[in-house]
Amino acid sequence: MLSYRHAFHAGNHADVLKHLIEIELLNYLGQKDKPYWYIDTHAGAGAYSLTEGYATKNAEFETGIARLWQRDDLPKPCAITWTWSGG
Repeated sequence: MLSYRHAFHAGNHADVLKHLIEIELLNYLGQKDKPYWYIDTHAGAGAYSLTEGYATKNAEFETGIARLWQRDDLPKPCAITWTWSGG
């Protein structure tokens, strides 16, 4: 049986796309004046270091989230202000 460890793939292009779609979906659901539940049935560790360990083996994040870090022309869902602490 094959196993999957997300730490190898954290921040790659597919991960970025998944999170952008997730943000848009939550923004859309939030327009309605009703509460809703959001349950992530496939959640991983929640935070992954991209500077050490598994993520550095293939460095998939370099063609994903790393390409966006230095940009200042991103559309609204991408332009969420946060501080990356390096890990």
